[in-house]
Amino acid sequence: MDSSARPHFLENILDGMPDGVVLIDLENRILWANKQFRTWAGSRPLLGDSFYSALIGPEILGPDFCPFHTALATGRPSGSTLRTSENRYFHVHAAPRCDDSSGNRFGATRELVVTVRDVTAEMLQQQKMAAIHKAGTHLADLKPEEVFNMHVEDRIELMKSNILHYTQDLLNFDVVEIRLLDQATGALTPLLSAGLDREASERPLFARPQNNGVTGFVAATGKSYLCEDTTEDPLYLQGFAGAKSSLTVPLIFHDQVIGTFNVESPETRAFSESDLQFVEIFARDVAAALNTLELLVAQKANTAQESVEAIYRAVAKPVDEILNDAVNVMERYIGHESQVSDRLHRILRNARDIKQVIQKVGQKFTPTQASVPNTVDRPKLINRRVLVVDADEAVRNDAHALLERYHCIVETAHDGDEAIFMVRNCGSLGAYDAIISDIRLPDMRGHELLAKLKEISDCVPLILMTGFGYDPGHSIVKSRQAGLHPKAVLYKPFRLDQLIETVETIVEWGASQVPSA
Repeated sequence: MDSSARPHFLENILDGMPDGVVLIDLENRILWANKQFRTWAGSRPLLGDSFYSALIGPEILGPDFCPFHTALATGRPSGSTLRTSENRYFHVHAAPRCDDSSGNRFGATRELVVTVRDVTAEMLQQQKMAAIHKAGTHLADLKPEEVFNMHVEDRIELMKSNILHYTQDLLNFDVVEIRLLDQATGALTPLLSAGLDREASERPLFARPQNNGVTGFVAATGKSYLCEDTTEDPLYLQGFAGAKSSLTVPLIFHDQVIGTFNVESPETRAFSESDLQFVEIFARDVAAALNTLELLVAQKANTAQESVEAIYRAVAKPVDEILNDAVNVMERYIGHESQVSDRLHRILRNARDIKQVIQKVGQKFTPTQASVPNTVDRPKLINRRVLVVDADEAVRNDAHALLERYHCIVETAHDGDEAIFMVRNCGSLGAYDAIISDIRLPDMRGHELLAKLKEISDCVPLILMTGFGYDPGHSIVKSRQAGLHPKAVLYKPFRLDQLIETVETIVEWGASQVPSA
């Protein structure tokens, strides 16, 4: 097609297009190019030059073949993406131009009409998004054995370091703050702060749409917020002196807001829609990483707690047997020689020390995040000494499992006499804070135990257990007449919360009965 025969107005239209338009022959030589393509090629003469030479030997991306060869071979349009040495990206679409005079129903291909579109911005954005997502997935990417060999604090610090590194190097944001949402209180607790004023980073904030800045609004609504000019935005609270714009997105995991991610800039309107998209992608991965960290910490905590409880279960029974045997020997030994008595007291003290050592080691071994649920809500039970009296071994074992979970120091006895021996030989640890006994022991009733314990101490913190309210000897009635606390009765089967509440009540009551010095 001779260029002199081409309508002039068509060239003007093509020259005004934002995309490049090129006509090439079967050897990929340029027959004609519009103004945009000539600009990309450096405005030099292009006629007769190779298409690829005009773009300085670009690389064809992906598995695609040369679009020109494909179009010629199939007789159908074909496209590919090219990358130049200057890191520019072009999408090329080649369509065959056929000559109908050849007699072929489809015509003979003599030329290719090639359109070229600059997709550099799109490709760079996709690459950045992929890099951000890849970085995000590496935030918590440690092998289980690595995690379990790290302290919880080290693990958190590593993640914070990674987050800050990727935020600064990939997102190019120097001022960043991450806060985590306490679901119970709504408080937004600082996790990471870089570039913010100290007062701002320590400022108490809550997930509320008003009076808690942009961060509180984002946490309350779950919506991202772009503050283009801090001086004109009523929600904004100063993060650092000179901040002119900010971008805040929620940290969301499984459709639940778990925190906020905030970046700021000293320039007004510094953040674009692309920045918003980048930060939202990174924030999703940060949320997932934080959730993974929480699960790993919980897993480590549970493993530690289970190990400690397993030790308790393995040691509790034999230690109890040692205590029971020792007090029996002390009570029944005729003569009470001082050396024998001292040795038995030493056995009692050492046996009790074993339990305390296990408990203290367990508390150190278990991370702070591994505290047993509800334990922090029961401070009255911590280090309280409880004696459980029951002939049923399962009841004694359950007492250890349930009460030691709340850091009680539990000892057991098989019958009333043994319980009395244990009370009489408490040693330097002091009296029991609570004594839980079945109303029908092998050797006496509950009210009889209470009467004998009253011979040792005026205040007896006794709790009686009975199955389904069964009390044929009226032991509960007689015990109440003898001074049993009105709430010191447990009806089997009882719930854990009832057990705990009853023990707390008696512990508090017993403490109030101690004469003040």
